[in-house]
Amino acid sequence: MEAIQENGLLDSKDIHQPVSAGEEDLLRVHSKDHVEHVRRFCEMGGGNLDFDTTVSSESYRIAKLSAGGAIKAAELVLDGCESAYSVGRPPGHHATRNRAMGFCIFNNLAITLEYLRQLRKIERFFIFDFDVHYGNGTADMFYEDPDVMYISIHQEPRTLFPGKGNVEEIGSGEGEGRNLCIPMPPGSNSHDYRYILENILGPVAQSFSPDFYLVDVGFDGHWDDPLSSIRLDDEFFTWIAVEMMDLARSLTLILEGGYDLDALARCNRNLIQGLENYKTMKWEYEKGKEPIDNSMVNRETKKIYESLSDIFSPYFDI
Repeated sequence: MEAIQENGLLDSKDIHQPVSAGEEDLLRVHSKDHVEHVRRFCEMGGGNLDFDTTVSSESYRIAKLSAGGAIKAAELVLDGCESAYSVGRPPGHHATRNRAMGFCIFNNLAITLEYLRQLRKIERFFIFDFDVHYGNGTADMFYEDPDVMYISIHQEPRTLFPGKGNVEEIGSGEGEGRNLCIPMPPGSNSHDYRYILENILGPVAQSFSPDFYLVDVGFDGHWDDPLSSIRLDDEFFTWIAVEMMDLARSLTLILEGGYDLDALARCNRNLIQGLENYKTMKWEYEKGKEPIDNSMVNRETKKIYESLSDIFSPYFDI
């Protein structure tokens, strides 16, 4: 927040305090057993919910604030904001209906989506998740849902937690074709990401025609992050904000991962610059100020795109 404010990107009227999600909000997504287990576990002082999800006595309260912040961001967009970004922690996209995992306690994005669907009567949702880890919790919750399009770009699952998110995982039943995984090989850079996303995001969104856009933001694909082998630069996060704003026109974003604090500050700043100035920046990109250099695109990235084009040809023209 200091880096953002030092650059004059926000003033006090742009910053909103979260309101805690109620238990009824959590229970639209999670089982009562899971919610009660987390609450009691934290009341007893906390510890390890699983091998990498540690909580304290305050974690239940803070997790509800994180979920409530995501709901608040969506409400701001419904009230007329072009974009709203919830920067709460803990993250959420690994949390499943019945368990916490991967640093995630409650699934903030899924809680927000069901709030919007059940209380605000919004019908069709487009989710884009660019955390370096596949959002298995979010994907599982909507895997059979024809009204939720989930796209995740992440490090190849044989090389990184949670070990899921292959191109063949496309949804099932009525949700077939609604789960699109882009598994990127270790060493992929911003050119690779831009190449594949420019060919997928727009065509899928235009064909699916959603009523509401949700973005899971992850900075753990940055080259300074200790948890992955993806090599994104600072500028990528400006570009993706511009690209998504130009596509959606109104956008709700929710923070997930990012574990190098200096990179987290810089890339959050760049993301918000893109959200705030997307119209001018999109014009600059289209004029060629920041063209993608296809010669820098990995051969493996092009193969992934070709596979996705073949797999999703019955559903979308990508």
